[in-house]
Amino acid sequence: MSTDLSEPSLPPITSLTPQQRRVLGTMIEKALTVPESYPLTLKALTTGCNQKSARHPLTNYGEDEVESTIGKLRELGLAAVVHTESGRTERFRHYVRKRFSNLSEPQVAILGELLLRGRQPIGDLRSRATRMAPVGTLDSLEQLRAELAGMASMKLIQSDGPLEMRGVEVDHQLYQPNEAKPMTARKAYADDEPDVSRAISATGGASVATMVRGPAAQPAFAMDAEIASRVASLESACAALQAENRELREAVEKLSEAVASLREALGG
Repeated sequence: MSTDLSEPSLPPITSLTPQQRRVLGTMIEKALTVPESYPLTLKALTTGCNQKSARHPLTNYGEDEVESTIGKLRELGLAAVVHTESGRTERFRHYVRKRFSNLSEPQVAILGELLLRGRQPIGDLRSRATRMAPVGTLDSLEQLRAELAGMASMKLIQSDGPLEMRGVEVDHQLYQPNEAKPMTARKAYADDEPDVSRAISATGGASVATMVRGPAAQPAFAMDAEIASRVASLESACAALQAENRELREAVEKLSEAVASLREALGG
């Protein structure tokens, strides 16, 4: 197999259209999650762009539109045509690490996830990007923050506060000027919504006092040990449900990808 990638003087990449972001993000995702089906045929790439899982917003691109978008990405040096030995079907692959040579493999996975879904909380980003990143590279928020810091220095991502802040959200910075989405800086932690779990931990389950956000200061509230215990139990149950939900979503995504690959293999 061979590729048509040449090395002309390429323009800097500061923004991509929504179609370019979706096509590029899909190629990144499929390269990392279903390498046996990668590079992708035009049909498989179109199906991947329009799948209903792990995408926001949902799209309904036609093959002509995807093919035209691939042409633009090739002009930017972000994609190439791969010619198989049989020469019957063209396949397409991305060249993100050729254009962004300082990106690590985990950072490529993070970029792919942000291109596919846009702005999201850092906790959600870790669980979603982990499915694409090399094993062990994004197992903790600390590892994710380190990779994000490097991407921020390359002006590839933005955040609405320091990466160490609780609840911070991140997004890519490849929006077009007419769709620019600057992220408003968060207030300091002290102005955030009350964090009941921290308060309970700090007081050993005894009464806690905190202020809730509002136009004027609100009275402090007391929480006895029994209520604190119930809140802790509810938080634990909620966390377990969220983890189970993430696992189910990931299983559905993998099943959808397997079905798409099977259909392609059967010529459906």
